[in-house]
Amino acid sequence: MSLFISSLNSGSNGNCYYIGNAQEAVLVDAGISCLETEKRMKRLGLGFDKVKAIFISHEHTDHIRGVEVLSRKYSLPVYITPKTKLNSRLVLEEHLTKPFCITKPVQIGGLEILAFPKLHDAIEPHSFVIGCNRIKVGVFTDIGFACKQLIHHFKQCHAAFLEANYDDEMLMNGRYPYHLKHRIRGGKGHLSNAQALQVFTRHKPEFMGHLLLSHLSKDNNCPKLVQQLFEGCAKGTEIIVASRDAETAVYLIDGSFLKKQASNKPTVKEQSKMQLSLF
Repeated sequence: MSLFISSLNSGSNGNCYYIGNAQEAVLVDAGISCLETEKRMKRLGLGFDKVKAIFISHEHTDHIRGVEVLSRKYSLPVYITPKTKLNSRLVLEEHLTKPFCITKPVQIGGLEILAFPKLHDAIEPHSFVIGCNRIKVGVFTDIGFACKQLIHHFKQCHAAFLEANYDDEMLMNGRYPYHLKHRIRGGKGHLSNAQALQVFTRHKPEFMGHLLLSHLSKDNNCPKLVQQLFEGCAKGTEIIVASRDAETAVYLIDGSFLKKQASNKPTVKEQSKMQLSLF
């Protein structure tokens, strides 16, 4: 069974990622408003009837802004750790509040959602891997350092949302005060372009068909720079830079990346049309 993925928004102004099969889907984080989430999903041909849950990575506002309204309006369970819920100050219906832990994946229909800890300046931050019939998609953003667990899970993914937050020179020569620069680069902040590229070039599995570069800084990065940087090392993997201001296309992840390298491979536009016809 295939997975369909899209970034509905990615950046310090809001993060929300859609991952699902033909029957059910989940949102990882809900950092844009309910209305904006609805608009973007509608433009993509994605229905909320398929969304079965929201998974929260950590309590920062750009990851939880739309959670309360979405959960209440669509009766969506919110999977969140107790410490993250306490520190987020979210007001959620008790029966829709679901804890998760790293020792037991959450099963939602045909989807299996695995959480693991990440290095970020939040109370109890987690990354997620969403699996369906051996197809795996990772959501790896807001990471201060590429730890062994991240690398382990990255090596198993057919597609991934991977943070490429800042360019080192742009950050150091930019307008941010020293304490903020230190926070970003300090090991529990964000992953730089160079760090993300190292993860990609050293640990990308041969079957990874799509990489969505995520959580780019508005002030300390450049989408064109990131696109060129990664395309030079892509070796056939499709590189997509997730926008801070709009949704990406919906991408089909079906595990047949190696078979798709024939000369008659459809264009991105043709693929998008085929994908949307399934919804």
